[in-house]
Amino acid sequence: MGTRATVAIREPSLGPVFGTKGGAAGGGRAQVLPMEEINLHFTGDIHAVTAANNLIAAILDAHVFHGNELRIDTTRVMLPRCEDMNDRELRNIVVGLGGPKHGVPREDGFIITAASEVMAILCLAEGIADLKERLARAVVAFDREEKPVTVRDLYVHGAAAVLLRDALMPNLVQTIEGTPAIVHGGPFANIAHGTNTILADRLALGTSEVVVTEAGFGSDLGAEKFVDLVYRSSGIAPAAAVLVASVRALKHHGGARRKDLTVENLAALEAGFANLDAHLGILQTLGLPAVVAVNRFASDTDREIDSVLGHCEDRGAPAAAHTFHADGGEGGDELARAVHDAATRGDATVRPVYRDQDPFEEKVAKVATGIYGAGEVKYDAAALEDLERLRSAGLGDLPVCIAKTQLSLSDDESLRGAPKGWTLEVRGVRPSAGAGFLVVLAGDIVRMPLF
Repeated sequence: MGTRATVAIREPSLGPVFGTKGGAAGGGRAQVLPMEEINLHFTGDIHAVTAANNLIAAILDAHVFHGNELRIDTTRVMLPRCEDMNDRELRNIVVGLGGPKHGVPREDGFIITAASEVMAILCLAEGIADLKERLARAVVAFDREEKPVTVRDLYVHGAAAVLLRDALMPNLVQTIEGTPAIVHGGPFANIAHGTNTILADRLALGTSEVVVTEAGFGSDLGAEKFVDLVYRSSGIAPAAAVLVASVRALKHHGGARRKDLTVENLAALEAGFANLDAHLGILQTLGLPAVVAVNRFASDTDREIDSVLGHCEDRGAPAAAHTFHADGGEGGDELARAVHDAATRGDATVRPVYRDQDPFEEKVAKVATGIYGAGEVKYDAAALEDLERLRSAGLGDLPVCIAKTQLSLSDDESLRGAPKGWTLEVRGVRPSAGAGFLVVLAGDIVRMPLF
């Protein structure tokens, strides 16, 4: 179209690369190069996050071993170790075995690096000084009087920042057609905040007329977290949102069996429109003009594609089917023009779901009812205990990052379509004080995925 455009996306994690999802550098004629390097170790940024996180964990245990001057309660350690691989065997472990010379035994566990607070800090930091200060604020444990213990208390924030010095620099590559692509940072959207780095977006905005940035998974996770966390932190406001849909996904939400998704089924497709409409409603709530991008697959029939486009037209939502994978940029000219039109009209009025001053429970309830479609929120005893401890530490007023399944608008992956009136079950609250939010664990979500 003659515009200077840049794409800013996240770095792939080795967990999904070797799991069911595969790589995240695109495919066909719609990919970022060099695909193999990006999907594997790339520049080592994610390994640097792993090293910084585990340095802090090691120093914490060394402090306990050498007398525990900070009186850390080893049953209240908030910083798990991490690695960039799905490994369910490491979710819950016991460390410090082998006798007095080998450490102090305690329960511990691993999360995937994408879920580490260090990853969130890297993605939200505005520079090296901000990175170091955010690391210093991170709460690693509580002491025996239930007071927070931070990375600053362990005097390791400087060393962790040094490990992340190079990782803080955005990585510039390109698409197969030569469009600049900044690939930087990698938090998941179901268990973290799901966007690439603020530095990547700022760099792209400073050099381009159009920046296509990423907010992982659906509007319930990616878009809400971009508005409530990234926009709140950085002031970077989207001009429009691209809602990605596919015939197969809509048929799934309409009740079709997984093995039958490649078979034409207009009834299931139309039943699945409830899910599409819910996502369009979420974007409207967030104040973002939406364009629906229909990923066209070889198994999709013309009647199915026409049905989706017709439904979007009836809803007043611009939509276009594309074949980027097969045809590159030429396969999505209509979509590109629709997105450009939506982004340049100036219709966006970005609206966070909750206010800074709202109580914690109100913030969670507004996301659960206003975005997810829940009827109520319930907290189990462990979550209430977590919340009381965080409030006593002065952390109860932070924004919330809800960790839940990406497979449903609800916290139950088996509920398809647009379920209403269900109950969001909160079973834990974890501090991410350095990143600037509280992680709310909903449903049966885990921060170490599995193969």
